[in-house]
Amino acid sequence: MPLNQSAPPAPPAAVPLGGSLKTLLLRGLLAGLIAGLLAATVGYFVGEPKVDAAIAIEEANAATQESHHGSAEPASGHSHGDEEEPLISRSGQKFGQFLALGLSGLAFGAIFASVAHFARRHTDLSGPKLAIGLGLAGWAAIVAVPFFKYPANPPAVGDPETINDRTLLWVASVLLGLAAVGAAVYAHKLLRGQLDTVRLIAGAAAFVLITALGYVLLPGIDEVSADFPPSLLWQFRIASLAVSATLWAALGLGFAALTEFAQRTGTPVRGAVATAG
Repeated sequence: MPLNQSAPPAPPAAVPLGGSLKTLLLRGLLAGLIAGLLAATVGYFVGEPKVDAAIAIEEANAATQESHHGSAEPASGHSHGDEEEPLISRSGQKFGQFLALGLSGLAFGAIFASVAHFARRHTDLSGPKLAIGLGLAGWAAIVAVPFFKYPANPPAVGDPETINDRTLLWVASVLLGLAAVGAAVYAHKLLRGQLDTVRLIAGAAAFVLITALGYVLLPGIDEVSADFPPSLLWQFRIASLAVSATLWAALGLGFAALTEFAQRTGTPVRGAVATAG
């Protein structure tokens, strides 16, 4: 073995998330806007056909009920069949989701950047890894935990009189998700110095324990009529889950990619010194 053979270069050290809060907010807004538009695209091609099918079922049921009521009423020349036209047409609703999810993406991006600004003070993860971790945590807390307790329903499902109660229960499930993620992070940090596998198991166990306890305490909701097609119901729910998963995956990965790009373009001298050494 030649004496002058150099040792293999050491892997680069993890670069923590840098930049001012303003920089992170701009990065989060851009990543959020892109994520919202991507989610709206998935919703347009995957979710909207299921919504159309559910609306068709709802209109058919309404027409059947109206025909029964109409046959029981005496002829009086007064028509009860006039229906109000929707304020926004279905085509407008379909394209309106691009605006709605784009604005939602901007809001989530700003919150994401603010949380990243706070979290970087308490972790030694690199900027991209922190962004991906926050994306997974956000999806688990705001999407996964509420979804598996109160999955989304199409327009033809649900009692309009219980919408306020269902909204409050959904908010409670989001708070449950945030508590479960917080408990997982706390358990992971509490075992600092232990094997990474042990810390991951402890974090996952804390998450599952808090989630299971909350599921037991929160009341269930089942307003799906027996005659609604179960295949359409679950296709709609899976499409809804795909939209939210796209939003959070694109937000986390987009923020991570922008962070890595900023780190590489902002430290050319460091890279040149490392190569020369």
